[in-house]
Amino acid sequence: MTDDKPHIMLVEDESHLARGICFNLEEEGLRVSHFETAEGALATLEIEHFDLVILDVMLPGMDGFQACRAIRILDPRVPILMLTSRSEDSDRVEGLENGADDYLTKPFNLVEFLLRVKGMLRRSSWYRPEPVEEGYRFGDNEVFLLSYRARTAQGEIDLTEMEVRVLGLFFQKEGRPIHRTELLQSVWGYSSDTETRTLDNFIVRLRKYFEPNPSHPKHFQTVRAVGYRFSRDGN
Repeated sequence: MTDDKPHIMLVEDESHLARGICFNLEEEGLRVSHFETAEGALATLEIEHFDLVILDVMLPGMDGFQACRAIRILDPRVPILMLTSRSEDSDRVEGLENGADDYLTKPFNLVEFLLRVKGMLRRSSWYRPEPVEEGYRFGDNEVFLLSYRARTAQGEIDLTEMEVRVLGLFFQKEGRPIHRTELLQSVWGYSSDTETRTLDNFIVRLRKYFEPNPSHPKHFQTVRAVGYRFSRDGN
C-alpha cells in the first residue's frame, strides 16, 4: 500500500533538481512531497508526519537554517538532510548546530545521495523496548532513548532520531573505542571510504548538551586516530 512507503519532504526551489530528486526517490519506492518554499513546507508539517526532510539551504524567503530551527520545534525527531551549494565548513557546522543531522554539497553523486537517504530512513536497533523505560544516567544527565528525551544540567531536551542512534551505540559500547567508520556506517549509512566532518560536528552538538565543560569533554572522548569513546563515569 502507498501509505506504507516512507514519506519524504523535499524543500528545494530549483525545479529541475527537484524533479530529478523526486523521480529517483520514487524509483526507490519512496513517497515524496515537494515544496518550493520553507513556509509552505512548515505549514504542511504542522498537520502531516514525514519520515525524512531534505532541505536546501538557499531558499526564497525563509532560508534553510531558519527552516531547520522551525522544523525542530514542530518535530524534534525527524531526520533532516541539508543540501548546500556552499562548501565552507562554517555552513556545514551552522546546519548541524541548527538541528540538521547531515548535509550534502551540490552537485552531489546520485548513488551517494540515495545511500545517505536510505541510511537516514533506517530505524534505530540498538535497544529493545522495556515494559517500563529506565533512564540511562551519566554525570548530571539522564537519557530516555525510547521516548527521545533527556534531562541535562541545562534542562530537559528533545532528541532527534539520529541523536538517539548515536547515543544508543555509545551506551551499548560504553568504555570501548568506536571507530569513525563504524559510527558513520551504523548511524548514517555511509560507505566505509567516505570522508566527512558530519560525525565530528555531531559530537560537538552532543558535548554541548551533556558535558559540564564541552571544550574539555569527559563523557564523549576523542580517541586519536580511531574515533570516539563514551565514558559513563568520566574516566
